[in-house]
Amino acid sequence: MVVDDLLQPSVLSHERSPVVYAGGLVVGVALLALTPRIRSRLVSLGSGLAAGGAFATVICGVAWRGGVPNPLMRGDVAFNLADAAIGVGVVLLIGGALYHGWTHRDRLGETVA
Repeated sequence: MVVDDLLQPSVLSHERSPVVYAGGLVVGVALLALTPRIRSRLVSLGSGLAAGGAFATVICGVAWRGGVPNPLMRGDVAFNLADAAIGVGVVLLIGGALYHGWTHRDRLGETVA
């Protein structure tokens, strides 16, 4: 447990299912394992951000009692930096993959070894 959480539990947090934490670990490991095969800096950047956000969510969920803290508010939506990193990372990952596919479309028919 984190000392600050023991002294004063966060009111801006929510519980997440253990399935979310397990999924975060699986997706984070898969992104870090598979992304280097693409050889695209933009895809690697997006993958790193998304994986880092997923791992941060898992770590926060384990470390904080009462769920993952969400210190950022926008209207009725509460989120944290890990959520923002996942969102930005996914946009960069998809955009980078589309760009890489477009610029290397002559290689799309090759078999993967």
